Amino acid sequence: MTYTELVDKIRNYTEVDANVFTSTIVNGFIEDAEFRILRDIDSDNNRRYDTANLIVNDRFIGRPAGLLVVRSAQIVDSQGSSQPNNREFLQYRDTSFMSEFNPTEDTGVPKYYSLWDENTIVVAPTPDATYTIQLNYILKDPGLSSTNTQTYISQNFPNGLLYACLVEAYGFLKGPQDQLTLYENRYKQAVEAFSIEAMGRRRRDEYQAGVPRIGKQ
Repeated sequence: MTYTELVDKIRNYTEVDANVFTSTIVNGFIEDAEFRILRDIDSDNNRRYDTANLIVNDRFIGRPAGLLVVRSAQIVDSQGSSQPNNREFLQYRDTSFMSEFNPTEDTGVPKYYSLWDENTIVVAPTPDATYTIQLNYILKDPGLSSTNTQTYISQNFPNGLLYACLVEAYGFLKGPQDQLTLYENRYKQAVEAFSIEAMGRRRRDEYQAGVPRIGKQ
């Protein structure tokens, strides 16, 4: 589905023309829908892995450009630590917790992380050694627009994108509630179907790659 096709469908389904649903308003629906979808679906296309070094007595690292959602953060290497083979997943906490947990910046092996601001990730306790941290995150690609007429989502999740946009549109119109509920349910069904398909695709890929399967002899 292209950008123009989606815009036409939004206006046709809602029976609202371009005088009300201007390009600016519809673009807002699409952007909000894309953000929601990237948070709700587990898309391999947008999954990224990146590593960064945590330095002694510095609890901040740069946030990867385009990062939308962190799926996991894990210490994968440490230098000079009392636990050199430590490989642990960090737990996500909000910034208030981080400030209260580590007010005096006591040092140790980091256990928690948070998105501090648009450019920074913070960990706690403050690192007592040099650690390599691996981030598993979802990347926000350039969205669908009049100049970027097709995206991975518009091509591989077109119905879900349409339903998510219609939820935004009917929320904007403040009704009718039954239509909003209808498209909200259809969106959730599309997410579920996409997730099942993605899971099956990963299992096929693992089988073809010779990955051992639990329960198979």
